[in-house]
Amino acid sequence: MNATSPEAAVGRVVLLTTSHRVAPGLLSWPAWQVLHEADRVLCADGAHPQLPYLREAGIPVEETAPTAEEIVDACAGGRTVVVVATGEGEPALTDGLARLAGSGRVRMPELELLPASYDLPGARLLDLVQVMDRIRVECPWSSRQTHAGLAKYGIEEAYELVEAIEEGDRGELREELGDVLLQVVFHARIAEEHAEEPFSVDDVAGGIVAKLIHRHPHVFGDETAETPEDVKEHWLRTKAVEKRRESVTDGVPLGQPALALAAKLASRVRTGGVSAALPVGDGIGYELLRLAVRAEAEGGDPEAALRAAARTYRDTIRSAEGLG
Repeated sequence: MNATSPEAAVGRVVLLTTSHRVAPGLLSWPAWQVLHEADRVLCADGAHPQLPYLREAGIPVEETAPTAEEIVDACAGGRTVVVVATGEGEPALTDGLARLAGSGRVRMPELELLPASYDLPGARLLDLVQVMDRIRVECPWSSRQTHAGLAKYGIEEAYELVEAIEEGDRGELREELGDVLLQVVFHARIAEEHAEEPFSVDDVAGGIVAKLIHRHPHVFGDETAETPEDVKEHWLRTKAVEKRRESVTDGVPLGQPALALAAKLASRVRTGGVSAALPVGDGIGYELLRLAVRAEAEGGDPEAALRAAARTYRDTIRSAEGLG
């Protein structure tokens, strides 16, 4: 039967799409139903990862790349044809079907797009891991990087993320979050190559998942927390037990910016119930220390406050220079 015959009976074309981020064979129930009920199942890619699983399920798959006219002919008599889409989709086929439908000369079969598997939230992280694997092997620069060599970039990206947050730029925020995420994945990839203590990005993710569950018994366990303060108190108590810390200052990174360091120490003193007076001394350092402690006690962030003031100062300088 010719595809251009107006007497051609209406059938059904189902374009079946799958996600490469989901294990092959894990298809939706509607997908399995239409596959079993189809008169013909076609796939242009003989190496498609779904094919072994479809054949194992008793579904015969023809390895062919039909034209739009051939598909319409195959649907004659009310037959159902399923096309298992390749990774690139089927642009030639869908464009051809659209042209036939627009010509008005062909009685078209029903056209249906059926997603057989969907990306789960976070699925694109798998792409990032795969891309990082390839870059680590093939890029002359990336293949030579070490944890120590990348450390400065982690600091830079964290500052750029903070700046995007403070500026309220949503586009920049998304981009900077990606740059920070890259640092995590890059370091985890390097860590896989350690001769004695290797670990992977899955180990990193598994560790933080276990930590979050353990520190949120009010979400994953039987405890209750009515206020943010209750949550923070439990978090600090659990963290102290986990780290076996002797002092409230243990674990405070001394390499962070000075105002942030002062505020963090003040926070540890306050939440830990330690009676520790501020050191007595003269000079700008002690004055800044007192200001930072006061800001933290009042619920402020001295580091963010000084950055905001500094940005205002920058704008004032630019105005004085006539730069607006």
